[in-house]
Amino acid sequence: MRVGAFEIHEPVPELKEPHVLAVLQPWIDVGNVGTLLLSQLEARWETTGMGQLERPGAFFDFTRYRPVLQLSEEGRTLAIPNTSVSWGRSEAGRDFLLLRLLEPHAQAETYVESVLELLGRFGVTGYCLLGSMYDMVPHTRPLLVSGSGSNLKLQNEMETASVQPSEYVGPTSIALLITQNAAAMGIETATLIVHLPQYLTLENDYRGQTRLMEVLGAMYGFPAAPEDLEKARGQEQSVAQVAERMMQQEPRYRPILQHLEALYDARVNKTRHESQLSPELEQLLQDLSRRFTQG
Repeated sequence: MRVGAFEIHEPVPELKEPHVLAVLQPWIDVGNVGTLLLSQLEARWETTGMGQLERPGAFFDFTRYRPVLQLSEEGRTLAIPNTSVSWGRSEAGRDFLLLRLLEPHAQAETYVESVLELLGRFGVTGYCLLGSMYDMVPHTRPLLVSGSGSNLKLQNEMETASVQPSEYVGPTSIALLITQNAAAMGIETATLIVHLPQYLTLENDYRGQTRLMEVLGAMYGFPAAPEDLEKARGQEQSVAQVAERMMQQEPRYRPILQHLEALYDARVNKTRHESQLSPELEQLLQDLSRRFTQG
């Protein structure tokens, strides 16, 4: 069955007022936070694939999103990057669509319209975009989550979950038109972004995944998986040990950490603090990032 540019497998499930949990690569998925979270929910809810774009090459440049050769029982197969959708049911009985978005390189308006048509076809009542970004935050504080909600009910739920109002302005993705236009369709929309230390690059950031799941769970009523909590704790301990060793070896890094901690506290407490780093501290921050990357 065709829905916009999507090919949806039949038989089509009967869903009751489903909500969408979406991630957008590569724009706001640093540390694979959103991807890890959706993968965990897919395994937990035993989700079923519903479909994907029929012709992904109409939207994506495959010299930028590379196809991957994989080995299977049938031999070598080619995995082509695509936007896909699956469905599952939470422990509380709520229906969810899990949407893995890739940022389009061409025909962006058609891409956005196709996703919106998909939401309308399945009677979606809620759409939540999940993601992660690097920011001037310290590893010594709980990870910040910022976001926005389309109505007062959502905004109150997010405030209860300690979500900071989003203040970001600047370059963004055309795919965010999905959130904007879904709200115009009467769909409840939210965005949740976890902020990760910019000097700490991890291929899979389980700390970020678990923090985002804490917020999502508070809003939807499902907890983080014990195995993910354990991974996050182990990663946090490892980061703390490496950081402490580096601070002992290089005391000049301590002023950077103190500055980031003061900035974090000011944001949480809504007080003023000078956010601009001096050129010397900026250079040290870049050096600190390289040191963390190396080990």
